[in-house]
Amino acid sequence: MELFLIAQVAGRVVAVPAGQVESVVDLGECVPVPGAERAVRGLAALRSRVVTVIDTGVALGLDPTPDSARRAIITRLDGHHYAVLVDALEDVAPFARLPLAGLRLRRGWSAAGTALIERDGEPVLVIDLPGLLSGVANEPARAA
Repeated sequence: MELFLIAQVAGRVVAVPAGQVESVVDLGECVPVPGAERAVRGLAALRSRVVTVIDTGVALGLDPTPDSARRAIITRLDGHHYAVLVDALEDVAPFARLPLAGLRLRRGWSAAGTALIERDGEPVLVIDLPGLLSGVANEPARAA
């Protein structure tokens, strides 16, 4: 069994390995970054540090996350902190990781989706935050 954070992203329930989650937060003001990748919504101050805010919908090749979204999963990749916007956060619980078993994922889901879990008899996609962020953040948009 492995611990997962259950969240909603782009209207879908997903599971994020707890080891990839530094914290969950409600973000304040987000400042746009000129020249950043489209999925980089901007930069936000969080506990005396700057984080790069990722529009998860855009990163997945879907509709943008609503501007009103403030809930985010904080993760660290290559020494940089990212705030990955989510629709909602639900729970943290242990689940057994199951293979995708030939499931074909489209758009950004293919880079982020790594496995499944079964929750209340329903399959839930496990997303890998580094996979989601690959190709999204470029040097000018990275936070210190």
